[in-house]
Amino acid sequence: MHETIAVIGAGSWGTTLADLLAKKGHAVTLWAYEPELVLEMREKRENSLFLPGIRLSDDLAFTNDLQEAYAGCTMVLCVVPSQLVRRVMTNSLPFLPDAAVIVSASKGIEVDTLATVSEIYREILPVQLYGRFAALSGPSFAREVAQEMPTAVTAASESEEIARRVQEAFTTSFFRVYRNDDVVGVELGGAIKNVIAIAAGISDGLGFGCNTRAALITRGLAEMTRLGLAMGAQAATFAGLAGMGDLVLTCTGDLSRNRSVGLQIGQGRQLAEILGEMRMVAEGVKTTESAYNLAQKLGVEMPIIEKMYQMLYQDKPAREAVLELMTRNLKAEGV
Repeated sequence: MHETIAVIGAGSWGTTLADLLAKKGHAVTLWAYEPELVLEMREKRENSLFLPGIRLSDDLAFTNDLQEAYAGCTMVLCVVPSQLVRRVMTNSLPFLPDAAVIVSASKGIEVDTLATVSEIYREILPVQLYGRFAALSGPSFAREVAQEMPTAVTAASESEEIARRVQEAFTTSFFRVYRNDDVVGVELGGAIKNVIAIAAGISDGLGFGCNTRAALITRGLAEMTRLGLAMGAQAATFAGLAGMGDLVLTCTGDLSRNRSVGLQIGQGRQLAEILGEMRMVAEGVKTTESAYNLAQKLGVEMPIIEKMYQMLYQDKPAREAVLELMTRNLKAEGV
């Protein structure tokens, strides 16, 4: 089935997915906030800001007009940063077709409300539209997908029919999509892994080795799972693509923006200086704050998240935070 798809957000991931969908034969319009970026992509078939060096499909259309983007669409893919989802999608409401499938590929937790992305959509979408909501997540660096390297992700929806439709729309010979019904778990995996990736980068920047990174990944997974269970997610989700898969990728891959931020912090640079030089968003910085506050609200023990919050927002020295983690009260391993 060929879809007419509005892709909202022309960062590296939004551009990559729009290109993938257009090359598969769907009718795709990519919306970007920046008029100059739209003009460049139309004329040069390249997004030099966020995906340089990748030629975009001749069949891909571009606009910075939301109404034009949504015209006649049967599916919406929103890939804006998580802190902008509420504003962009609220502005989109007058133009959303009543029967469209809504897919989110944003990863994070809203700072002001502590809402997951799906909870934001549940609040703002009409009931019939939220019933066709799905979250797309998993270990997927945009550049590698744009270069057609084999990748596997998960589409999560409360509706089996919608999950299947998203799966069929996105799957290609190099991009494999699995189904899942645990929307909360898939979203939390995609959000919390970014915080752990900053921690892994800090560890590398401090000169620690593979032992330390393995410990962070494993205990980070335990914290992610603990929070998920408190929010009604399924434990098995965190052992899958949206949990362990995305966590390993983001904590170890050189293309990880969040790991890069941590690496520079570990090397002694200030967070504000690092972020001031970045064009793309490192979601883990804001998610550190929201995840810490969410854990406090729910009474969930998340010591790595707590130390990350203290480092990023209270200027705790990284080596002091590591020492405090390593000298906590001894306990049995487990979630």
